[in-house]
Amino acid sequence: MEHRKFNWPQPLAGKSPRIWYGGDYNPDQWPEEVWDEDIELMKKAGVNLVSVAIFSWAKLEPEEGVYDFDWLDRVIDKLGKAGIAVDLATGTASPPMWLTQAHPEILWVDYRGDVCQPGARQHWRATSPVFLDYALNLCRKMAEHYKDNPYVVSWHVSNEYGCHNRFDYSEDAERAFQRWCEKKYGTIDAVNDAWGTAFWAQRMNNFSEIIPPRFIGDGNFMNPGKLLDWKRFSSDALQDFYRAERDALLEITPGKPQTTNFMVSAGGTGLDYDKWGYDVDFVSNDHYFTPGEVHFDELAYSASLCDGIARKKPWFLMEHSTSAVNWRPINYRVEPGELVRDSLAHLAMGADAICYFQWRQSKAGAEKWHSSMVPHAGPDSQIFRDVCELGADLNKLADEGLLDTTLVKSKVAVVFDYESQWATEHTATPTQEVRHWTEPLAWFRALADNGLTADVVPVRGPWDEYEAVVLPSLAILSEETSRRVREYVANGGKLFVTYYTGLVDEKDHVWLGGYPGSIRDVVGVRVEEFAAMGNDFPGTMDHLDLTNGTVAHDFADVITSVAPTAHVVASFKADKWTGFDGAPAITVNEYGDGKAAYIGARLGREGLAKSLPALLEEFGIDTPAEDDRGEVLRIERADAADENHFVFLFNRTHDVAVVDVAGEPLVASLAQVNESEHTAAIQPNGVLVVKL
Repeated sequence: MEHRKFNWPQPLAGKSPRIWYGGDYNPDQWPEEVWDEDIELMKKAGVNLVSVAIFSWAKLEPEEGVYDFDWLDRVIDKLGKAGIAVDLATGTASPPMWLTQAHPEILWVDYRGDVCQPGARQHWRATSPVFLDYALNLCRKMAEHYKDNPYVVSWHVSNEYGCHNRFDYSEDAERAFQRWCEKKYGTIDAVNDAWGTAFWAQRMNNFSEIIPPRFIGDGNFMNPGKLLDWKRFSSDALQDFYRAERDALLEITPGKPQTTNFMVSAGGTGLDYDKWGYDVDFVSNDHYFTPGEVHFDELAYSASLCDGIARKKPWFLMEHSTSAVNWRPINYRVEPGELVRDSLAHLAMGADAICYFQWRQSKAGAEKWHSSMVPHAGPDSQIFRDVCELGADLNKLADEGLLDTTLVKSKVAVVFDYESQWATEHTATPTQEVRHWTEPLAWFRALADNGLTADVVPVRGPWDEYEAVVLPSLAILSEETSRRVREYVANGGKLFVTYYTGLVDEKDHVWLGGYPGSIRDVVGVRVEEFAAMGNDFPGTMDHLDLTNGTVAHDFADVITSVAPTAHVVASFKADKWTGFDGAPAITVNEYGDGKAAYIGARLGREGLAKSLPALLEEFGIDTPAEDDRGEVLRIERADAADENHFVFLFNRTHDVAVVDVAGEPLVASLAQVNESEHTAAIQPNGVLVVKL
């Protein structure tokens, strides 16, 4: 696969390139007298782009074949004349009531056979030829009408594909799944082999016998190979729908950049966003913070993954929140300073656009309690003052040349794989307490605790070009990925491999002979059995201590042999009855010109952080002095010639962090610079941006 040629939204005529700043704008929710006030406030805040018409199908086409673009023309004209560009949506995210009444066959069906009724959003099935026709018709009408509009700088194709309609079990989906399997496998025998249908008499004679993984009874277990392919198919079906919308637009407006907003987060694994990243002109993302102590680290991790999906091209933060969202059981507000800090963290990680949902907080509807740039309290509010402060900061950084820079490559890549996450979601696994997505985040945080800001790189990405690589619970290692691992270490690479890695191939078939089967020789250990841990039954083993002072929970490997080229760094220490006392827990193996460390238990962020110094020292990877570790996350952006080099320093703690300052301070949010001593005190939730 090749990525589409990168194509970024260009500034309006007569304007210089800036960091795009704004958010979703829904003027159709408000009387027109509010529009002029909106635009004046946008100018005050430094807003230069808004996304319009995302959920406006019912207003754009109030009856079948009857179109009303007049209201949208007026608001786009007002925005453009005020110097505010428009990221124009296709409006196809949710069909209007007249369409679902005329064609109820477009509604998606859940795994029990219940039809999703209209009343919310995304109540359409990706495999419906009827819905596709209607959606493409609207796309073409929008493209024809706005193809020469000077204020429209990009296409916003649909919205958050798969947020609510990731899975559809309808007859349309069944037929599409059969075609997908036939295209992938060619013969039904190949499908039977891939899904292991010899088990439980599931063998199929032809493709018509393939059905979606519908309800099979409470407590039963779906065929894991079939379920994995179903998740692949569902992502692909939505991606095919997106491609159709995109191509309909580009046929009429071939030079106009287009994107669709992903939902990349640590746990946001519904679609294979790395695969989707090949099909957009520029990557864009919606990210909403995780409340609590993981807030900042999860945000930085997710932003780094976006940068990995974008292959270090600029990416667009299409949505995040100024404060609380509306869709959690408890909707926590952001702490003072976090509005600015969070936005600058995305910017530091490679985003050249910072946008929110939404501009003005709704007074009615399901999202009326979702925060916005102009809250219910109006512009005389701390949120709007922070929005204005951020706008000024972004303009300052643009003036200083930030747009000419990209995220500086780290020494360490943490690898993430959507399909490994999907495989670990099955209900018949060694333990339901282990999922792939948690381990990369734990490693990102543990490396940060040791002063290293890692790059999060998709498994398809160029992770083998880094000094050191982490494979964190990558349950699936295909033959191709296994080959890359072997060549990487043999050629001098430094590899960290954890438990639950290399268990199965891309068919979800176990690599035999002991774990991690496909790279057992690289790591120099042989695991015969797993030891899941928990306390759901009295007297079960719920943890294991290690000789390096760390503690394993949930999962440990029973390592029965260590290669002559390997040595043990830490062992388990436990009661004799466990069989673990003295057994290897962490090892390092020499393989070719490189080294591979194996971490055979789930240590969590704290245990990894404590174990890493010895492993990093053995790998020859320099870390900051101990006094400089952990409190501050350092992220750098620079241009190819290193003429523009920016350092972002983020306080990760709720204590004041004192840092040395080299260079010219540009932005100080909750940070005080002592120029005479070349130091800065960064308050909790604070950030300092320096130009070297």
